[in-house]
Amino acid sequence: MARQLVHPDLRNVSIAQVLSALGDPARLRIMTVLGDGEEHPRGDFDIGVGPSTLSHHMKTLREAGLTQHRLEGTRCFVSLRKDAMRRFPELLESVLEAFTAEVSGVLRTTPR
Repeated sequence: MARQLVHPDLRNVSIAQVLSALGDPARLRIMTVLGDGEEHPRGDFDIGVGPSTLSHHMKTLREAGLTQHRLEGTRCFVSLRKDAMRRFPELLESVLEAFTAEVSGVLRTTPR
């Protein structure tokens, strides 16, 4: 029998859980990759962390209701949950845009 991952009902996910999940730069990098709307093999995420740390970040995003994980044999594929995007549309869009601007040097994070 295939192992299934638990994805929470978004009605049971608080805004605090979502904000907490988005509060880590590594998880924001994952979300930025997923922002293209495509499904990505979990092994393809090169965000500068080891495999166990990547697993932790993926689990945090899944438990916050932000990502969908699909198992196929020994591989795991990850995508944004479309229902999460509908529930928190401006929030997710704004956070990802701000993070992208910050890492591209458009925003300064420390005062002069």
